[in-house]
Amino acid sequence: MTNQRLAHIAIVVKDYDEAIEFYTQKLNFKLLEDTTLSDTKRWVLVAPKGSGSCSILLAKAATEIQESRIGNQTGGRVFLFLYTDNFEHDFQQLVKNGVEIIRQPSKEEYGIVAVFADLYGNLWDLIESANIGGA
Repeated sequence: MTNQRLAHIAIVVKDYDEAIEFYTQKLNFKLLEDTTLSDTKRWVLVAPKGSGSCSILLAKAATEIQESRIGNQTGGRVFLFLYTDNFEHDFQQLVKNGVEIIRQPSKEEYGIVAVFADLYGNLWDLIESANIGGA
């Protein structure tokens, strides 16, 4: 039997440095790695603090097709789901940091959720699960 896990999810970005600034300053993520691979390519990983699993690979668009996907990698649907154990604190931090709130918090049967956009318009859910232990 094998043991698998999801390691990274790539998000296409316009610029490495502006994306790093957004994720580390606005969302308070950790910069895990920023390695130069060539004159035009870097390996940049960010992740939520406290996260022990999947990280985000910030991948700079290199073609016109990739550029056309910046901010809309899922056709306008929520793309990523950020779970928290302190919704009110994290939501207020998003507001304080000027992150665009798309849908105000609501209580659902699965927990409390709000929708926000990253610097390019990708949609995220911020969720505090109603189930003890999270997702």
